[in-house]
Amino acid sequence: MTLNLLWLVLGVIALSAVFVDRDKDKLLVGYFKTASYIGIVTVVTIITATLCNLWFKHRIDQKITDDFDPTTYKFLRYVSVFVICFIGLLFGLMAFPSLKSVAQTALGGAGVLALIAGVASQEALSNLVGGLFIVLFKPFKIGDVIKITDTMVGTVTDITLRHTVIRNFENKMIVIPNAVINKEKLINYDLGELKCCEHVELGITYDSNIELAKKILQEECENHPLIYDNRSELEKMDGLPIVKTALTKFNDSSITIRAWAWSSSFGHSFALKCDVYESAKKRFDEEGVGLAFPTRTIYMANANNSENK
Repeated sequence: MTLNLLWLVLGVIALSAVFVDRDKDKLLVGYFKTASYIGIVTVVTIITATLCNLWFKHRIDQKITDDFDPTTYKFLRYVSVFVICFIGLLFGLMAFPSLKSVAQTALGGAGVLALIAGVASQEALSNLVGGLFIVLFKPFKIGDVIKITDTMVGTVTDITLRHTVIRNFENKMIVIPNAVINKEKLINYDLGELKCCEHVELGITYDSNIELAKKILQEECENHPLIYDNRSELEKMDGLPIVKTALTKFNDSSITIRAWAWSSSFGHSFALKCDVYESAKKRFDEEGVGLAFPTRTIYMANANNSENK
């Protein structure tokens, strides 16, 4: 399409030479040269950017096939295509005398950075620098499961010059500016060891049997197929249980008991927690352990006085 448009413009300029005065030939020749120069720069820029993009795409597919991290190549693809298009724009501006000096200054090395800093906003530069920090220091990579807030948990699907994209467990895409994500404290569930400890907590009534409740919660966790035995060899020799349970808190109308249940990954820990809640509730109902709910005791002072009279 670009080539067709270029030929159309050049054809119109050449055809107009037949119908204009001879004294305007130099003007038409100037227009022809300018259009030709811009067209050539545009074609070269598009071809170079396309070839660069295809090369990076091939390397990314190769990395994925070899089960390596493609994050760096994906980010560099955005950077390379942006730089090629930006340089092509500067060469195109050199066709106009009024902008030629600006383009030459920008192409003079440090002038490119100065022009970007002058044109781009502070937020855009912060996002660009944030993306570079993410790629260089690798707090997370594409494919990792991360948690930024309780509402922003998911799998990293892309890291661009401006933002990071994560897909949450509702299959919704969350777009977070790189400057924002670099300032936040996040949890990377795939950084280092994948095993995860889940706190399974239930509130029981004050008149319930605490030891029975702890035993039921422990058994339901240990019987789950996704439980992970995180005990050391010494703990196994000492006969310590796979799942530790304890009373952790006295509340207004309940007692909180907690189980420390390990699983092989974050996804397994969430599934384990949901299943144990359901199975423990059924066991509590069968064995007479009451799950607590908010209660209040109201004392009527006037009623007591009237009864005394």
